[in-house]
Amino acid sequence: MAVLVYVEHHNGAFKKTAFEAVTYGRKTADSLGVPCVALVLGKADGAGELGRYGASRVLQVQDPALENFDSQVYTAAIAQAVQAAGAKVIVLAHTSNGKALLGRLAAKLDAGSVSGATALPTANNGFRVRKNVFSGKAIAEYELKSEYKVISIAGNSIRPDASGSPVAVESLAANLPAPKIRTLELKRIEGEIPLPEAEVVVSAGRGMKGPENWGIVEDLAKALGATTACSRPVADSGWRPHHEHVGQTGIAIRPNLYIAIGISGAIQHLAGVNNSKVIVVINKDPDAPFFKAADYGVVGDLFEVLPRLTEAVKKMKGS
Repeated sequence: MAVLVYVEHHNGAFKKTAFEAVTYGRKTADSLGVPCVALVLGKADGAGELGRYGASRVLQVQDPALENFDSQVYTAAIAQAVQAAGAKVIVLAHTSNGKALLGRLAAKLDAGSVSGATALPTANNGFRVRKNVFSGKAIAEYELKSEYKVISIAGNSIRPDASGSPVAVESLAANLPAPKIRTLELKRIEGEIPLPEAEVVVSAGRGMKGPENWGIVEDLAKALGATTACSRPVADSGWRPHHEHVGQTGIAIRPNLYIAIGISGAIQHLAGVNNSKVIVVINKDPDAPFFKAADYGVVGDLFEVLPRLTEAVKKMKGS
C-alpha cells in the first residue's frame, strides 16, 4: 500500500501547491505507515527534488498525449500509476486541474473522495477527512470507507516541509488514450504569484471609483510582496482582469493576510475569502458588513489611508 500524490507543474516548473500536496501526502503516508509516491506527468525539471518534501519515490510518465491538459488522458495516466505504485490513497492539489481530475478519478477507481480538504486525515477511528462547508461557515468531517480514497487539498492548508533528500526519478510507461481536446491558444499569466498560492493578497472594490486610481493599490501590494485582487463588480466593469476576481463566483482563496479596500463585504465576496487567516478591512463606511468579518478594521478615506500605510510598510522594511 502507498499514498500517491499527483504533482502539478507549469511549463516544467513546480509551484507552492505542488510542494504542499507532497507534504500532505507524506504526512498522510506516515500516519498510515506506508510510503509516499509522487507522480509527475509530462516533462518537468528537478522532479527528484520532490523527495525533499517527503516522496520516497518519484514516478514520471512522458507521452505526447500529455503535452496539453486533457482530464480524460490525465485520469488514465494517474489510474495506471495508482496500480503501479499499489496506492490506496491519492492526493491532488485543489486547483482548477485538480478539480477537473478528482471526480473522474473517483469514478474510475470507484473511490470515495473529498475535495478541498483543509486538514490531514485521521485514521485511528476510520479514515476521516475535514473540509470547510457552507462557504466556510462550518467544518464537515467525512469518513471514507471505500478501498480507494481521493483527496484534493485546499491551498495554504499545510506548510511545505523540505526536510528530506532528493530521490531518483523512475520512468513509468502508460497506455494513454488519444486526447479529445485540441488547444488552439494558451494564454498564461506571468510575473505574479497566482491568487490560490498567494500568502498575502491586497484586494479592492468599487470604492476605488475607477481604474485610474488603482496605482495606490499596486503600490501597497508591491511593498508587501502581495498579489492583487478585486471584487466582482470591479472585474465586471472592466477595471481589472477577471483572473483577479475573488469571491464565491470567482477564485476562493486562503491567504495568511487579506486586505480588503473599499469593498462593502457582500456575502458572495465573503464566501471566497473568509478562510483567510487574518482579514484587514479599510472602508470609510463604519457600517460596512465586511467589518463584522474583519480581524482589524480601519474606518477612513482609502485615498488617505493607503499612501500612509504603504509608506509605513516601506519604513518598517527599511529598518
